[in-house]
Amino acid sequence: MSTEPRVGCAADADGRITFDLPAASAHGQQLLLRLRPKKGRPEQSLHVLEPEPAEDGRSRAVLDAQPLLEEGRWDVYLLQGPGGERQRLRPGLRDLRALVDGHLRDRPSPLAVRIPYVTKDGYLAVRAWLRPAHAEADGIDVTDQSMTVGARLHGASLGAGAAVQLRLRGGDGAVRTLEPRVGSDGRSLTFTIDCAELAAATDTGSGVWNVFVQPAPGAPLIRVARLLDDVADRKEVFVYPPVTVAGTVVRPYYTVDNDLSVEVTQAD
Repeated sequence: MSTEPRVGCAADADGRITFDLPAASAHGQQLLLRLRPKKGRPEQSLHVLEPEPAEDGRSRAVLDAQPLLEEGRWDVYLLQGPGGERQRLRPGLRDLRALVDGHLRDRPSPLAVRIPYVTKDGYLAVRAWLRPAHAEADGIDVTDQSMTVGARLHGASLGAGAAVQLRLRGGDGAVRTLEPRVGSDGRSLTFTIDCAELAAATDTGSGVWNVFVQPAPGAPLIRVARLLDDVADRKEVFVYPPVTVAGTVVRPYYTVDNDLSVEVTQAD
């Protein structure tokens, strides 16, 4: 049986996360959040929290909404004092109820999102996103010929000439531009992707198209993603049916960063 301590946590709607430390936590211990570095790169970003006594005899450490965390995956450790030994933490109860309806609230710029989650090897971590603006995907309606996507902007508004761009990952940088249907609030939109047209535009026969919103001509592109709820990793959770057209399979999916993309492959 694992002797690694378990730490519960609760997230609130403003981005604050409260960690409940084990009752036996020694004096001088700290909670450490470490931004997981890219493979082969040294760690650079650390965030240390000082636990405080709680009324139930335990101790708690609070990650406030400020400062903002860099985008990425933050592993959580118990630190045996400044510069001391690190110990990975197993998750206890995670209260994420305040995050479930996060897509219903307007978010300022920059958009900062944090979701505590359990890693594949069973440890506690925090997934963070930090973006100047954001297009939150809503429903994706897939038919036998097309897919229609709803989205809403946060931290930006749609102006005259707003467009949706599908950009082919790698390759020759091909771009497909779609005209969205804009809601009366100037922030919600829907757009339809014709699967046969997208397949025909994929010259190599297979590829991945990333989906962006451009609020106005010349404005920075905003990635379409789904971030504003309690799901840290949705790639294997939100799975949509493929569309087969002219010997090609077209399938919308969420990437490992919860960004929306469309994959085109040759049918078997």
